[in-house]
Amino acid sequence: MLFTALCLTLPLTACSPDSGINPQLPGGNGSTRSIRFADLELPLSTLTQEQLPQFHAGKALAHQPWVKAPTITDARDGLGPLYNANTCLACHMGGGRGILPASSSVPVFSALLRLSVATDNTRNSTMATVLQQEGVIPHPLYGDQLQVQSTALSHELRHKKPDAMNAADETAPEAYLYINWQPQLFRYPDGTQVNLRRPEPVVKYLAYGPLGEATHVSLRIAPAIHGMGLIEQIPQQAIDALADPDDQNGDGISGRVNRVWDARSQSTQPGRFGLKANKPTLEMTVAGAFANDIGISNPLFPSQPCTTAQQRCQQQLSGNNADGFELPDALLSLVVDFNRALGVPVRSAQQVSATDAGAILFSDSGCSLCHQPSFTTAGDGPFPQLAGQKIWPFSDFLLHDMGPDLADNRSDFLASGREWRTAPLWGMASVLSISQRFHKQAGLLHDGRATSVEEAILWHGGEAEGSRQKFIGLSQTERKALLSFVESL
Repeated sequence: MLFTALCLTLPLTACSPDSGINPQLPGGNGSTRSIRFADLELPLSTLTQEQLPQFHAGKALAHQPWVKAPTITDARDGLGPLYNANTCLACHMGGGRGILPASSSVPVFSALLRLSVATDNTRNSTMATVLQQEGVIPHPLYGDQLQVQSTALSHELRHKKPDAMNAADETAPEAYLYINWQPQLFRYPDGTQVNLRRPEPVVKYLAYGPLGEATHVSLRIAPAIHGMGLIEQIPQQAIDALADPDDQNGDGISGRVNRVWDARSQSTQPGRFGLKANKPTLEMTVAGAFANDIGISNPLFPSQPCTTAQQRCQQQLSGNNADGFELPDALLSLVVDFNRALGVPVRSAQQVSATDAGAILFSDSGCSLCHQPSFTTAGDGPFPQLAGQKIWPFSDFLLHDMGPDLADNRSDFLASGREWRTAPLWGMASVLSISQRFHKQAGLLHDGRATSVEEAILWHGGEAEGSRQKFIGLSQTERKALLSFVESL
């Protein structure tokens, strides 16, 4: 109790002993502490008083709802015409993850469906350029992401289905998305049972034509957004050093670096952001979300999410400024800097001491082979609050084959249809708490199928199959200890 009381008054660095792979400060000296409830929208605790106003200005912009153009509010008009949400943080509530509806009759909101079409070996120069810059061949009618909202009044009032709106000369949403849940029972050797579930996306009321049999789809849940500035500051050499694409060390793990297009530098660069590491920078991640999720043009993505088949979408008035953007560079930078300055929650001394046994089991089971515990951020750069920090993201930010159960069979740049970037585990305690507060259950893994850390582990396969089997072979007490460690991060 005395130690806890001192930690509430002393600087975080005074109470930050790291215990093996069981850290108290996952986000380094800037780790955050929530006062009343879990919150992943808090600034690094090392931000100065002079820096806080810019953080909160970026936060306000990330929260503000965008509206249809033109309006008198020209600083935030230009929504859509096709979109998935009208504000950045509508899907990342509290900075946490999205969720899939439990009922097949409720449309999906805080998740989306990625689309692409298959390619063959007879690629022409145009297709090669598209693959180089987009990583996939977008669907000719719907692009690389299904937009389930539009600025059409009939949609806002829910008077008509998308296919009927299109026939009535309105800019219809591309479709509505629903989920059918497929149950699956898992039984441990000791007889304990776990009810698993697999989401099956159902696309209804397509407004611009059929998807076609050659279409690849991938369901994606909105991820949590904390710690992204720290991830950005990890030296690429440190990530590269963990890659072992040919498994030369024989440990069964063969992580790979994705190589993706950087729209700012107009060059191919290593990817580290996104579920398949398909974004090279934090700026591209934020700018891409503005363009594809909200329909807001910006310097990195200047076009509206309208395909050539969606003529009424192309004809809608925009909120572009004199430079041709609805979100100019200055405002884009404000939101990027807000994301960059988001901290990672501190763990209490009690959490650390109570989960030491689970941390050992986590390591002994091989989980840390992919969920690399720690890095040290670069010691220089324009953001001193992020520099030279020992951080504990529990990810190697590499691509790994996760087996057939988690495969979406949709490649993305170098990532195959079975590969995913290792998900960072830091902030898991807050992620689970926020999910419970807003959604009543968690939605873990890329498509939100897992309602608990245990379920997420049981879905692992491929390179993670050995660790999964070790977890399955633990006693109930040991499994509980390992899960408690992950849930406390």
